[in-house]
Amino acid sequence: MGKVVGFELSSQEPEKAVKFYSNVFGWDISEPKWDYWAVSSEKGTEKTGLNGGISKGPNDYPHGTRIQIEVDSIDDSISKAKENGAMVVREKMEFDEFFLAYLVDPTGVGFGLIQKK
Repeated sequence: MGKVVGFELSSQEPEKAVKFYSNVFGWDISEPKWDYWAVSSEKGTEKTGLNGGISKGPNDYPHGTRIQIEVDSIDDSISKAKENGAMVVREKMEFDEFFLAYLVDPTGVGFGLIQKK
């Protein structure tokens, strides 16, 4: 079963978004890496918040929020999603610790798939 493991806020003014979410909600936001600011919304010992990031929105998703769903096999999940009407907007990308792809469901909602290495 896919588990929601994170979020990404896309903005054409990410520095302004970083300041806003930090000031309003007290989120801990890291220094940028690849135009991406990692966000920790967890506070205290319970660690119940969902973490994510803020990024400069790409051309295919300039503004908005996408959830990231962790899957066992990103290739199988992409294939199954396409069979069920999804469109891939960013093919599988490789990072140090995970693979990531972005899709749009048949209703137009964008989401990310993530597979840990």
